[in-house]
Amino acid sequence: MEYFVNCNTSTLAPYTTPLDRTRVAHLYRRLGFSASVETINQAVGLSAGALVDTLVNQAINMAPTPAPTWADWNNSNYPADDDAAGQLRRAQQAEWSLTYANGMLNNNLRERLSFFWSNHFVTEIDVYNCNSFLYYYINCLQRNAIGNFKTFVSEIGLTSAMLYYLDGVYNNGNNPNENYARELYELFTLGDGNGYTEMDIIETAKALTGYVERGELGCEAVTFDPTRFDTGSKTIFGQTGNWGYDDVIDILFQQRPNEIAEFICRKLYEFFVHPDSRDDANNAQVVIDGMASTFVSNNFELAPVLSQLFKSQHFFDDEAIGVIIKSPFDMYFNFLNESGFAYNDTNVSELINYSGLLSQRLFDPFDVAGWQRDRSWINTNFIIGRWLTIESILENFYQADNEQFRAFGMAIVGNIGMTSNNPDAIARPIIDFVLSKGLLTEPDYEKAFAIFRSDVDETYYEGGTTPTWTLAMWPQAAFQVYLLLQYLAREPEFQLK
Repeated sequence: MEYFVNCNTSTLAPYTTPLDRTRVAHLYRRLGFSASVETINQAVGLSAGALVDTLVNQAINMAPTPAPTWADWNNSNYPADDDAAGQLRRAQQAEWSLTYANGMLNNNLRERLSFFWSNHFVTEIDVYNCNSFLYYYINCLQRNAIGNFKTFVSEIGLTSAMLYYLDGVYNNGNNPNENYARELYELFTLGDGNGYTEMDIIETAKALTGYVERGELGCEAVTFDPTRFDTGSKTIFGQTGNWGYDDVIDILFQQRPNEIAEFICRKLYEFFVHPDSRDDANNAQVVIDGMASTFVSNNFELAPVLSQLFKSQHFFDDEAIGVIIKSPFDMYFNFLNESGFAYNDTNVSELINYSGLLSQRLFDPFDVAGWQRDRSWINTNFIIGRWLTIESILENFYQADNEQFRAFGMAIVGNIGMTSNNPDAIARPIIDFVLSKGLLTEPDYEKAFAIFRSDVDETYYEGGTTPTWTLAMWPQAAFQVYLLLQYLAREPEFQLK
């Protein structure tokens, strides 16, 4: 699949036209894992400013997920038998995965952001292998997801998950480990080779020493040991002193504010708007520069930047809709929310497992650089896996309650589903809702219409002239919607949001 070329020439000026269904759905698909037809319909006609303010304020005010019973467990809490301990750890991870995944389905922007940041401040559960560390890492992501980015950087670096993952826990004053210092600049704040030198990394590593106290019971929170801290003078970004951890963060944000702002705003732009931010044929750089200016002037608060972007003409431009390849979680969770189908924890666990099979394993990104998204989600094996899994999901929902397919169609088409005798007139809005920009050409629509009509054509008229079909009343209409969804799930447009 080729990218859509980024020809978005709109600006950060506010989008003032009342939102239509396409743009409401676009907003929910980008700011969360989509929403039900009813939720989207209720927002039609609102201003972008009002809807974005609601979602941003919800994210700001949302409390973190409550701690599980094992949040502060160390190794002494687990069975002495290794097999039994491993089984219990895996059960806890599965429990927490399900809890977090349900948050992704329900918490809109807050969990969309916490999930985004988990792919920025990357750790891998398989590396540190401690469930209490996982809980406090996710807690840090949730608390800071739409807060102050400088505070976020400071706090995430002292989570035990990160200290273990990037070897900070082995960073002793007499033998500094440079791993975290390097990633702090390269991946977390500045970008590869942007505004720092190898000597800055070496000196920063010395300033980050001392967070090495690991306790005696194992799986205990890492603490600072002043005897393992390098007390010598360090020079970082031209500033010399006996710097420690907090000084590093202060100096970084004082000396490189513009570089940080540009790097983070570009990453946010590529995630929320378009993966191609460097095409000269669009306004991406102007938009990113405007976001960066807002970021710096607001002392690195994330909410003003995101609000500005999400309310903009650039975000709602036609060229911004349907141009991002869905991740596995996007594909499954967006569909689950949009369909309104009844689901339970077993269904959600199945989708978590399917996402892992398609290379998006929860809490375990590919490497320190995270999932690279976009093109990496589409290759021969993965596209076949997408087709087969979504078809299996649809089949299971149909077998569980086939009438929910009719209800889904009726939610989209409204009253015309009660009265229209034309299957094509009913199929088109369903297609246009399921696919973010519909199908590409009229012949493509005709093929989809033929699938939807496949159980109707022979009996469409009784007595030769009077049409009798309606979505609401035709006995096989639920099956028609099912056939249409199965067909659309294999279309290239279904892979885009």
